[in-house]
Formats: sequence, C-alpha cells, structure tokens
Amino acid sequence: MTKSFVEELRWRGMLQDIMPGTEEQLMKEMTTAYVGIDPTADSLHIGHLCGIMMLRHLQACGHKPIALIGGATGMIGDPSGKSAERNLLTEEILSHNVACIREQLEHFLDFNSDAPNAAELVNNYDWMKDYTFINFTRDIGKLITVNYMMAKDSVKKRFNGEFSQGMSFTEFTYQLLQGYDFVYLNEHKNCLMQMGGSDQWGNITTGIELMRKMNGKTAFALTCPLITKADGGKFGKTESGNVWLSKKYTSPYKFFQFWMNVSDDDAKRYIKIFTSLTREEIEALIAEHEEAPHLRVLQKRLAKEVTTMVHSEADYNAAVEASNILFGNATADALRALDEETFLDIFNGVEQYEIPMTDLKAGIGPLDLLAERTNIFPSKGEARKMIQANGFSLNKEKLTDPQTPLTDANLLNGKYLLFQKGKKNYYLVVAR
Repeated sequence: MTKSFVEELRWRGMLQDIMPGTEEQLMKEMTTAYVGIDPTADSLHIGHLCGIMMLRHLQACGHKPIALIGGATGMIGDPSGKSAERNLLTEEILSHNVACIREQLEHFLDFNSDAPNAAELVNNYDWMKDYTFINFTRDIGKLITVNYMMAKDSVKKRFNGEFSQGMSFTEFTYQLLQGYDFVYLNEHKNCLMQMGGSDQWGNITTGIELMRKMNGKTAFALTCPLITKADGGKFGKTESGNVWLSKKYTSPYKFFQFWMNVSDDDAKRYIKIFTSLTREEIEALIAEHEEAPHLRVLQKRLAKEVTTMVHSEADYNAAVEASNILFGNATADALRALDEETFLDIFNGVEQYEIPMTDLKAGIGPLDLLAERTNIFPSKGEARKMIQANGFSLNKEKLTDPQTPLTDANLLNGKYLLFQKGKKNYYLVVAR
C-alpha cells in the first residue's frame, strides 16, 4: 500500500483500540473496512465526522471503505452511550434519511469512480427486512451466550447506572444485529475490518466472535477515541444543540464560526482529525500559530478546510465575507448581498427593536427613530452629535445628515435597518 493507514491514524490521534494483526493485514493487501452510521436524522452532525474521516483516510491509503447505514438497527436503537431507549423510526422516514446521508457522504468519499477501492454505501435494512425472527434466533442467537453479552460495558452501564431503567429485549439484541452485519458484509463484500468510536468496541468484538463461530474466519477492528473538548465539555454541542452538516439545520456561516471559535488546544487536535492536511503542513501551521497565537492561524485554516469539505469553497468564501461584515471593514454592497438567513445568523444576539412598516413608508427622521421609537440613543441631542461627528452608520454606510428621512428604500431584505455605533455596537431595527 502507498502509506500505512494505522500510522496515519496514530499520528493524527485517531487510534484507540486495535485488534491484534490488524496493522499487518492492512499492510499486506487492499482491505475492505466499514463504519456504521445511525440514520436517526436526515443529516449527519459533526459527532459523525471522526468515523467519516477514518473512511476518508482509509480510502486515501488505498483501501476500500464501506459506509453502512443502519436502517434496520436504526429501528431498534443502540444502547452504547445512551441512558434511555430511543424512538423507533418508520420505514418512510428511514428511507428519506438514508438518501440525505448518502448525499453528504459524497463530499468525503469517492463512490463513483471505477477504482477497485471506490466507496460503497449499504443499508442493513436490505438484508434484515426478510430475516425472520425464528431464523435469526436459530442461526445467530444460539452462537453468543447471554453471559458474553452481559459482560459488555454498554450493557453493564445500562443495568448498573444510577438512574437505570434497565434495558428492553429489543435493545439487548442490538449487538447481535450489529455483529451479523459484519458477518454479512464479510460474506458478500469480503469486508474484513470494522471501525468506529471507542464506545462501539463491545459491539464490534461481538461481530468478530460471531464471524469466528459461524465460518471460522479471522476479522479485524480498530476504534478512534471519542472526541472531547480540552475543557472536558462535549464536542460538537453548542447552546443551540448539534452542529449539523446540513445547511437546513446549521448555516455554513454558523458552521464556519464553530471551528473559528475552538480553543488553541482543541484546534491543534482537531486539525489533525478533521482535515486531510499532511503531517508536514500541520506541523508548520502549529509552529506558525505558536509564534503569534492572537492571529488564530490554526482556527482559520481548520475552519477553511472543514467548511470547504462539508459545504463548498463558495460557502466558505461567503462565510468569511459574512464574518468580515461583523468584525471587519466590509462594504455596504457585501451587506446587501447577504441572504436573510445568514444576515440573521450574523446579527443573532444583537439588540433589536421593532417599528411599524408604515413609519418607513411615510419617511421618519433619524433622530425620532434613534431616540424616541427606539432607545439606541438616550436623547436626540446625543444622536445628532454622534451623527455629525461621523461616528454612526446605517447599513455599513456613514449616516451624515440627521435630517434626511429614512424610508423603506433603506431596508435590507425588505425589513431590516442595521445601525452601528462605533466599531462594535450594532442595533437591528425590524420593520413589520
């Protein structure tokens, strides 16, 4: 192979557990490996990114990646890392989710070339939907003891947790279903290796045990550590919830800002895990960052790489432009070019005021608006003074005349006036 996949993961900090013999197998020949993805939503979020990057690095090292969408297992729910049973999904919702996830995965993996290691997408619902309960319990259930299943951490935690509600039989069988996926992919796709987060180790080893008992084959596995933040907080969660890969749930601007705002320590780890930059490039970036941390070289490059990979270069450029509007010296034209969603994302949290649209249709004096209809200024005198001193802007252009009426022609997106006092104080007036 061109380069060692295990070594690639090791220096990137993406290797936790590894089954003996795995590295030797990968160095010997092109190997097919899979990662399971739970289709509980119609978008992946950045919590999925580590597993997806493992598949991406695997393909770059000359091996064949399979992304397994858990259409069947998604109907049941994996107890790993969960304190409660999850809602079960309908067939229609699952099929919609699978289609959306495939589209997202195409940003990371080559599915369409005729290379021998082109990626494949499979859905375990396809081979589980006609597998009867009697056959499953006869073929699979008899091979793994309850003692073996009870010994798994994911099961023990659910039984022994402080607020334990126990576990349904449905969830208890999850590791057998995931184990059978591995057996099926081995028989039909010559898949020899399973990868996942370290919380999946128990489920993965059940699959290896099942394969050994069913057909005497040796299989391989490795896991990556669960990604955390340096301060111990949960990675990928913000005040508004998950950071999604879909624009529908997290705009490219918010996505870009998430990476821009990570701490220096996290940026050093994340740039290895979530980009395909080489070791030399990353070491050079870290060295440059350490010389002048205030320039945030690492965060800027991390945000560029991940936003471009997940969305597009155009979305990345638009996010940078949007950031400049808030933090830099962007033009009024750039402000007017923003779509409403991005505009509201940028000025989320800015002090807002509402006025009737009729005020603007008729034309309203700036001083009336700033000191009476809103309290942007405590008095008309202060408003006048700041406007005459050239320290006040409307829609990123200096407001120079305190007498010229403001009308609906001044509105952005047909309903917003953006005022700026000094460099950092913004006020949003919404006309309704």
